[in-house]
Amino acid sequence: MKPDGGIERRLRSEGFLLVAGVDEAGRGALAGPLVAAAVILPERYELRGLRDSKLLTPLSRARLDREIRRQALAVSVVRVTPGRIDRRGLHRSNLWALGRAVALLRPVPDYVLADGFRPSRLPAPALSSKKGDRVSASVAAASIVAKVARDGAMARLHRAYPRFGFDRNKGYGTAEHWRALRAHGPAPVHRLSFAGVAPGGTSTGVEGGWT
Repeated sequence: MKPDGGIERRLRSEGFLLVAGVDEAGRGALAGPLVAAAVILPERYELRGLRDSKLLTPLSRARLDREIRRQALAVSVVRVTPGRIDRRGLHRSNLWALGRAVALLRPVPDYVLADGFRPSRLPAPALSSKKGDRVSASVAAASIVAKVARDGAMARLHRAYPRFGFDRNKGYGTAEHWRALRAHGPAPVHRLSFAGVAPGGTSTGVEGGWT
């Protein structure tokens, strides 16, 4: 199933004219920010190849990110630092970032679609669904914006901390990344609350997968 905008069209037919999609990137990484993005697409748009960001090549994501930002009615991006994640916890930070991304949208959406986690304190009714980025065009667009923003942040962090290979692993727990952690210890951009990252911890992260 592809995100063809069908959910958004049904919501518009029920009077919810401004439908926002929201998603995050970097939830399971050992280092770097958690990034959430929210997007309101117009009723008519042309986004060839739009789909879940994880199913796209970096080149396709970059192209779609430019087109989404050009065509969207509104786009917002929120970043959560590793320090905040350590202090507040991953899940709370995730929900806060999603909600904040929606709150920053102007115009204010009439309805919000989310992937997996439903943000709290939203200005509009909301629906969350597993794999929402594979069925909702708005959520797929948000997943691309979040992923491109986070990958850019990790490329900049790689220049500051090249020994961890952030340009390749994007902060996730690859074998290369774990070896660098064991050899050098964590950098200031690591999430010390994740298992195994701080000295003396175990060797598996709190979260897995690539998002």
